[in-house]
Amino acid sequence: MNDGSIEAFSLPADGLASLATPEVQRLAARMAQDAFTRIFRLTLEGDEAALQAAVEEIERLSRNWARAASDEDSRALRQALLVSGIDQWGLAWCQAFGLTAIPAVSALLGALRNDLDAAADARFQQQFAAIEKIESDAVDFKMELRRNIHMALWHAMVACEERGEALAILAALGGMLAALTTHMPTLGWRLVADALASIQLRCLAEAAASTELARETNAALFTALRQNLPREISEPMFAHANQAVIAWQQSRRMH
Repeated sequence: MNDGSIEAFSLPADGLASLATPEVQRLAARMAQDAFTRIFRLTLEGDEAALQAAVEEIERLSRNWARAASDEDSRALRQALLVSGIDQWGLAWCQAFGLTAIPAVSALLGALRNDLDAAADARFQQQFAAIEKIESDAVDFKMELRRNIHMALWHAMVACEERGEALAILAALGGMLAALTTHMPTLGWRLVADALASIQLRCLAEAAASTELARETNAALFTALRQNLPREISEPMFAHANQAVIAWQQSRRMH
């Protein structure tokens, strides 16, 4: 659920938009999500043949998509976006579920770089570094990616039946959200506000977090962020999230 709240802020120009439009960036984030979730599901199912076939297919489709860009730098950036996105999904899942690694994800990330010659690999590394160097660069990719990771973890948390597992995901998700405000001083708190608004809207619109454990961990997430973030960050962050929820409620009443 995208309320458009982040986009309403005036951010510096995206220095990578000339190489990857906002639409391409959002597509890269969704492709990374699809790739990771497919591989993780097959990993859990334990079907090695299906898993290997999926890795090979995702590698081929990803490479073809990157090659479809108009020039070498744009191709390198597309590939860097995919690798960055898949890697961030893997890191988030390892942190939340206590995994040391997801071998098939590591194999895919390696495969996506294996056939690069020295010049192509240098361009890839340059674009990969450029994504993280400036907060507002590749901003549409970052927004789509982080929103989807945060909401997937939240859904996993509120769906838990085991208290220990729910609390582990809570700790990981809360840590990720808090770390964003440090890692991205300008944009981070807005990404967290977007997550908090999306969570509240899910609860209102879909009656999500309906079990006692889900309500407990959901409330604990909000409390932890209020308590552990400086007031100059938490107050505008929660105000921004609440404004998005109020706007949604008002639009519902109008219809």
